[in-house]
Amino acid sequence: MPAEKNTEKRPIGLLWEISEGSRGLYAIACASMILSISCDFLVPQLIRFLVDSVGGVSESKMPVISAIARFAGIDRGFGGRHAFTRAGLVVVAVAVLGGIFSFRYRRSLSLGAESLIKRLRDRLYSHIQRLPFKWHITVQTGDIVQRCTSDVDIVRGFVFVQMIEMARAVVLVAFAYTMLFRMNFTLAAASFVYLPVVFLYSYIFLQKASARFLAADEAEGQLLAIVQENCSGVRVVRAFGRERHEAGKFAAQNELFASLWMKLGNMLSAFWGMGDLLTGLQMITICAAGTYQAAKSGVTVGEFMVFLSYNSMIIWPVRGLGRVLSEAGKTMVSLGRLREILDTPPETDPSGAIDSPISGDIEFDDVFFAYDGARVLENVSFTVREGTALGILGATGSGKTTAAHLLCGLYDLADGEGAIRIGGVDIRHYKRRHLRKNVGIVPQEPFLYSRTIAENIAGLSKDIPIGQIRDAAAIAQVDSDIERFARGYDTIVGERGVTLSGGQKQRVAIARAVLKDTPIMIFDDSLSAVDTETDARIRAALRERVRGVTAIIISHRVTTISDADMIMVMEDGRVAEAGTPSELMKLGGIYRRVTDMQRAALDEITGDTP
Repeated sequence: MPAEKNTEKRPIGLLWEISEGSRGLYAIACASMILSISCDFLVPQLIRFLVDSVGGVSESKMPVISAIARFAGIDRGFGGRHAFTRAGLVVVAVAVLGGIFSFRYRRSLSLGAESLIKRLRDRLYSHIQRLPFKWHITVQTGDIVQRCTSDVDIVRGFVFVQMIEMARAVVLVAFAYTMLFRMNFTLAAASFVYLPVVFLYSYIFLQKASARFLAADEAEGQLLAIVQENCSGVRVVRAFGRERHEAGKFAAQNELFASLWMKLGNMLSAFWGMGDLLTGLQMITICAAGTYQAAKSGVTVGEFMVFLSYNSMIIWPVRGLGRVLSEAGKTMVSLGRLREILDTPPETDPSGAIDSPISGDIEFDDVFFAYDGARVLENVSFTVREGTALGILGATGSGKTTAAHLLCGLYDLADGEGAIRIGGVDIRHYKRRHLRKNVGIVPQEPFLYSRTIAENIAGLSKDIPIGQIRDAAAIAQVDSDIERFARGYDTIVGERGVTLSGGQKQRVAIARAVLKDTPIMIFDDSLSAVDTETDARIRAALRERVRGVTAIIISHRVTTISDADMIMVMEDGRVAEAGTPSELMKLGGIYRRVTDMQRAALDEITGDTP
């Protein structure tokens, strides 16, 4: 994906940028998490105090526990039923307080993460809307969609789960071993020996598993691509009887996808099994050391219970820390891919750009244009008088569409590559949005939304009366076709216009352009899928409707441009011929040759050949 490199902008920097507005919520989440963990650690200490008090030990090395015991009146032993009741209430109260902090922590985290990801999605979508047309045609749509969905979801998982879990694991370990080493150095050391082993094992194993995760993800992407291709091309599949072939292709890819996940499942089974073994060995070591010290009167029953409780509290976060770090690596990759999009310079208006009314003659003045080093237009000069129609004829690749895109400002002309003027004003001086609002274009392959036909003609605008929509459809000769549908103008157009034929899609696009009512209209081979009779009716209706409009009609069909005031023939990016239809026929060049060939072909089809 083309993007300007900026070594100062690290992926993690993007995370910090989009966190603005969520940092307060994350701060509340972190504070609540620490308080929740503190309560979680207090409960075992209180239970330890109570257990040891029954055995005659009524003092604690922790000032907090002693203060709570004095406040609850349970620091003088347990001589009665009320003391046990008070002790139970204290434990429940601390547990409830921990639950409240846990709720606050997770709620703040949820709100912070979702608002962060919403800003990321909004920023991505807004930025993509402002990227140059050249960027859009060089980057695959699937790649853009994947980055804006899968990569964003990976980032969401990190900020919603992994990032805070990593912080939680660190805080848990710090709290636990601070207390454990203060209580009993020997038992704490026995427990701590396994900690780096479990962590390193989890990290190394999951690093190796990440390659298999990637292979499985890629296989899933290919599987989805097959489904999307099949659904989009369902007409072709049915027309050529390719159902069995497509089903076989899907089954083969599905088999590969399933086998990769089964291999991954076997690897994860070994990982969790080995992790359980290490965890079990740690528990056995603590139990053995604790039993030995208890026999030597080096540890109380309460202390031993706390050790087991704290150890069970930290072992799972530590085991998960390796996975979290592995996911963090994936997140950095995803952030880097998203940063590539956001670092691509957006389309901007030049300094002092104007939005004054656009009118006057269209002039191409010695225009040169190259795409990826390949020359597309060379020394192209022509003028279209205001209110007249110019027909452009040329073979595929002759530069017709490129000239139209340049006039719309979809491509930029570099300095020294000529100029395009409207009414004597260089189009580079206009605001791009203003220019495109005044230059309407109907492409050969129009895009239709998965909405109603009426909404497509209205350009999704809800303020246009249905009467105006019908008038535009009548000019485009598609009104009768629409009325034959069961729901008429409320018919839902399928994805990419699959409900309509090629000619109907083109005519709906023409109706949309007519309704836009721009002073300059470009028809880029937009009647190629329409029969000659309908073509003639559309041109007649357009001439009546668009009087005073400057029109540029691009077509490979001579009859479509035969009514134009001027005709230009392009060949290999140059203007080969230009003049009125009668002048070009007398010239006897390319236009005359193409005209004779198409007439002969038509006569042969209709049976008029002598």
